[in-house]
Amino acid sequence: MKQELATLSDAMTRAGREALRLAAEGFETYTKQDQSPVTSADLAVNQILRDSLSAAFPDDGWLSEETPDTSDRLSKKRVWIVDPIDGTRAFVRGLPEFCLSVALVENGLPTVAAIFNPSTGEFFSAIRGLGMRVDRRPEAAQPSFTSPERPLALVSPSELRIGRFQALEPHIRCHPIGSIAYALALVAAGQADAVVTLEGGNEWDIAAGVLLIEESGGRATTASGHPFSFNRTDPRLQGTLALGSNLAAPVRAHLMQLSAAGAGLGSPL
Repeated sequence: MKQELATLSDAMTRAGREALRLAAEGFETYTKQDQSPVTSADLAVNQILRDSLSAAFPDDGWLSEETPDTSDRLSKKRVWIVDPIDGTRAFVRGLPEFCLSVALVENGLPTVAAIFNPSTGEFFSAIRGLGMRVDRRPEAAQPSFTSPERPLALVSPSELRIGRFQALEPHIRCHPIGSIAYALALVAAGQADAVVTLEGGNEWDIAAGVLLIEESGGRATTASGHPFSFNRTDPRLQGTLALGSNLAAPVRAHLMQLSAAGAGLGSPL
């Protein structure tokens, strides 16, 4: 898998540079049918990644947020699951919270993963069974979310606005972040303690982050506590809960209980 990660790292580095170039020089923004934004940068990054990975591994399947899905991938043993830019709203607003997120999934489990934030220069990667690694550009400013007061959970801005995490606040400080993939990477790197979202999402949002969490000694499940399986017929998800390896047991248990109680509900916790 080292060759797969090397190829992926090179492709993501080049794609990240293109995203930053377009951020500086200008890009087009469109609205999808689900009313979410997509930009010409999303599409350019998607094309760079697909061209590179398909050329190197032509027999692998492909599932990406910015590529029309087909059933061909379901018959593949190995599938690349890709979010070209996770946190497109942050990208459009010029916030350094977007990232590129890619996982190679084999028989339903991610085996290689990388998440790259080109704005901060952080590159998070993992191979199943070999641990995770974080490479940082020394001169780039790194986000600081840590607090000595309470453990920190990174959460969806929209869910935070509607009060979905009020029951958590006495136990965990909730901080909004525009990319769940980046949030998962930060928890895996020990810069936050948990990620929780109780609704929505897709496989491409979390496939890479799940492997990073697991290889850092943490735990990642659905909001209701079930293990993930990837490359399913329907890639939509119903929430994600990720717990860092250093989260205290009582807080971990409380967060799992609240997440399970709120999973799949249309109203706040």
